[in-house]
Amino acid sequence: MTDTAASHDLVLTRTFDAPAAKVYRCWTDAELLKQWFAPRPFTTPLVEIDVRPGGSNRFVMRNEAGNDYPNQGVYLEVVPNRKLVFTDAFTSAWTPSAKPFFVGELHFEEENGKTKYTAIARHWTKEDMEAHEKMGFHEGWGQCADQLAELLKTI
Repeated sequence: MTDTAASHDLVLTRTFDAPAAKVYRCWTDAELLKQWFAPRPFTTPLVEIDVRPGGSNRFVMRNEAGNDYPNQGVYLEVVPNRKLVFTDAFTSAWTPSAKPFFVGELHFEEENGKTKYTAIARHWTKEDMEAHEKMGFHEGWGQCADQLAELLKTI
């Protein structure tokens, strides 16, 4: 594979037995996000989101020992019930972050009441992509998708 932008992407795809509006809502409602966003046994005690282009987001994931892992960024594109794009390249109000890591792109495609969900993590460099993969992208994002599927059955 050549060293192109696509070679720096990590992709996760799932099909949820729920309409796209419900899956999208789980990404845009702070109280719902807290319930599934971090792979268990991690929790997400803090979620602050302003879901609009240029709006900021802040998530804090906490492990069993009580260590917090804050993440923040901004939304670049918001298409209700269809697409969300966000990045950690900015923290808020277009303030550059110390080190941009990736752009997240989420697609919600509804067909017959089910939703094909595609999550793409786009990285600036091959090294960042490989680091994200070693951090457990597929396992962690996959577990979170499973937790999201569980939540979708209850709302």
